Amino acid sequence: MPHSPHADLLDALRGRLGAAQVITDADAIAPHLAETRGLYRGAALAVVRPADTEAVAFAVRACAAARVPVVAQGGNTGLVGGGVPEGGIVISLARLDRIREIDRENATLTAEAGCILAQVQAAAEAEGLLFPLSLASEGSCRIGGNLSTNAGGTAVLAYGNARDLVLGLEVVLADGRVWNGLTALRKDNAGYDLKHLFVGSEGTLGIITAAVLKLSPRPDSTATAFVGLASARAALALLTQLRQRAGGRLTAFEYVPRFGLEIVLRHAPGAVRPLGGDHEAYALVELSSATPDADAALEALLAAALEEGLAEDAALARSTAQGRALWHLRESLSEVQRREGASIKHDVSVPVSRVPDFLERASAACEAELPGVRVCAFGHLGDGNIHFNLTQPVGMAAPDFLALWPRFNRIVHDLVHAMRGSIAAEHGVGRLKRDELLRYKDPVALDLMRRLKAALDPDGILNPGKVVPVPEAAPEP
Repeated sequence: MPHSPHADLLDALRGRLGAAQVITDADAIAPHLAETRGLYRGAALAVVRPADTEAVAFAVRACAAARVPVVAQGGNTGLVGGGVPEGGIVISLARLDRIREIDRENATLTAEAGCILAQVQAAAEAEGLLFPLSLASEGSCRIGGNLSTNAGGTAVLAYGNARDLVLGLEVVLADGRVWNGLTALRKDNAGYDLKHLFVGSEGTLGIITAAVLKLSPRPDSTATAFVGLASARAALALLTQLRQRAGGRLTAFEYVPRFGLEIVLRHAPGAVRPLGGDHEAYALVELSSATPDADAALEALLAAALEEGLAEDAALARSTAQGRALWHLRESLSEVQRREGASIKHDVSVPVSRVPDFLERASAACEAELPGVRVCAFGHLGDGNIHFNLTQPVGMAAPDFLALWPRFNRIVHDLVHAMRGSIAAEHGVGRLKRDELLRYKDPVALDLMRRLKAALDPDGILNPGKVVPVPEAAPEP
């Protein structure tokens, strides 16, 4: 039998990690070769499952010596192809799942990269504290992936992105060295703040194995309401008023269009109509307080908004269960879209003040390009991040619709760029938007990205083909 060119590498990995943690069976590898949306399917020699940072470092050193690519995976819940391997070794971080330390007085938590986000939230809650990062996939996504993609979610308005919630990192570099940057300091100006190189880099500069996370005081009370509005402009006006009058107590402001609520009510199990009538737009509003008065405060704010004509109707949750039911309407939106047919998705951001302009102009342009297309634009109005998704026209074949994705990218992304926005808001760049950066990213910024990649990963073994476009790639016309 001929000697496999990678047999020595696999033998070395088995010797260090154990044979059971080096998976080469095709059926067992298959779930690691595609992400949730299935836009890309990759290939891998093996999936390895190290149990600690030292084992991750060994695997990377071995792969570096063999010039074999490495892709790190957490929960594999990505949406842009960033975790899909293109050959080489997949390093699953699922077994690095320990909460190493909680410092209640310093309000920090040190977690390994494989900790599920909900596990981190629960560990903070057990200490009477809050880890505010919250996503629809929090029951399966892992903190290493959240950091490597700079995840956003529903609490960015009050607490910031994942980048704002991390104080220190432990990272395995491309040559297998371990950078121990697990500082719990709020202030540290001793040189470059290296952690920000790795947060949002999607595993192309190093593999995050642990992080020191910032915790916040847990609110004493939280109030949730669903508000009916005349338009996206009315939603922006309501957001502006609530921010002025509630300040930091406003912890979420989510935008839902009429079509979005209609399909949730049609397809989501347990979805209940929140208001008596129909409205062109809706907002899911959350107010948190260090005192027990969040319900009363939000009720007063919404009463004023109704009296001043900013809102058309509102339903305030009167129990925790009712609050969950209102959030269920928003969190079901991504899932139910597939029940209406194929969907062309755009995860973009513009300045908050430009969101209504963007929604109006992008919707009109897409509807003119394809009569009957159904715009489903929703998301985090409070931070300007809109999921501008397009649902196929009724009766149109899904493949024919999806073939138009590049044309709609040009319409939507050109408009976002003109408004000084971003074509990659919270899902990352991955493979899906890599070459789009050639059209929209500042050339100097692209040069700096390539220089950083070459400096930290000179052999290009870390998640190759993602985030950083190659110079010779050309944007589509």
